[in-house]
Amino acid sequence: MFFASLCHAQTAPVQRLRIVGGLGGVTQYTGHEEQFWTRDLAALSGGRYTASIVPFDRAGVPGQEMLNLMQLGVVPFGTALMSQMSAQFPELGAPDMAALNPDIPTLRRVVSAFRPYLSNALRERYGVELLAIYIYPAQAVFCNKPMQQLSDLAGRRTRVSSATQADFIEALGGTPVYTEFAQIIENMKSGNTDCAITGTMSGHTLGLHELTGTLYTMPLSWGVAVFAANRESFNALPADLQALLRKELPRLEAAVWAQSERETEEGIACNTGAAGCSKPVKGRMVAVRPSPQDEARRRDILASRVLPAWVRRCGPVCATVWNETLAPVVGLRAQTTQ
Repeated sequence: MFFASLCHAQTAPVQRLRIVGGLGGVTQYTGHEEQFWTRDLAALSGGRYTASIVPFDRAGVPGQEMLNLMQLGVVPFGTALMSQMSAQFPELGAPDMAALNPDIPTLRRVVSAFRPYLSNALRERYGVELLAIYIYPAQAVFCNKPMQQLSDLAGRRTRVSSATQADFIEALGGTPVYTEFAQIIENMKSGNTDCAITGTMSGHTLGLHELTGTLYTMPLSWGVAVFAANRESFNALPADLQALLRKELPRLEAAVWAQSERETEEGIACNTGAAGCSKPVKGRMVAVRPSPQDEARRRDILASRVLPAWVRRCGPVCATVWNETLAPVVGLRAQTTQ
């Protein structure tokens, strides 16, 4: 009996998960997500479980459809950018609203306050289980013309990736241009955009330091993303695998956050050629830090334009959600009447 049991254990089938990960080519994917699923999972499970992973921007999966595809079970495990989900589900984009999080400590408080609502909404309304929340380095402004302050964006065409970023640019008198991450360089080269909002290190990885001269370092967004699973698919996993993922994915999340915090400043260093850049190629951009006056203007635009426009798109219920979850953290209430 012992020999038969041992043979059975040795020949037990390995379960292989299919994962759609975050943006390919950036460290959050190559150094953390990919490593966890393709190497760490097998090691942690003693070889019982493995996974394959492909970044969503190379998988032919429209980012705006990721939540729908997870809900249907077409993508059992997937990563979705909140900025892209919010085009169809605006209430889910609240934690990464443009101009909301000027630094990592604020972002941590905002995400922590919103997380219980997000988890419940995904589970109850979409049949999707929230497993982790990732971020990318701070999204700052790369411009091919000199820039000293926010008002310099007036009259410029600026790449945005979300409706709230578009609201922010419009409030400054600029023209927002929706562009996928993979198309940023092409748009800059063609002259279709003068500036681009993207991650400080992500922009360097793309090569924006070769096309632009000024990096305005105010964090406008953070590229918050959710990693989630179709609930039926997750519940069908063996109990030990569910427990392993519940234990290990928070550690992966913490590692991604720490990496993104480091790369926010390292991205600035790499784009400007300053010390602290570990990349082989360095740019010669000029980094401009926001003044106290621009910090005040950011907050004013958030209160007067970005938040009200989000409520108009999202509806009165979303104003209530904001006031119950984020208003106590941000110190800014949304108007519930139109």
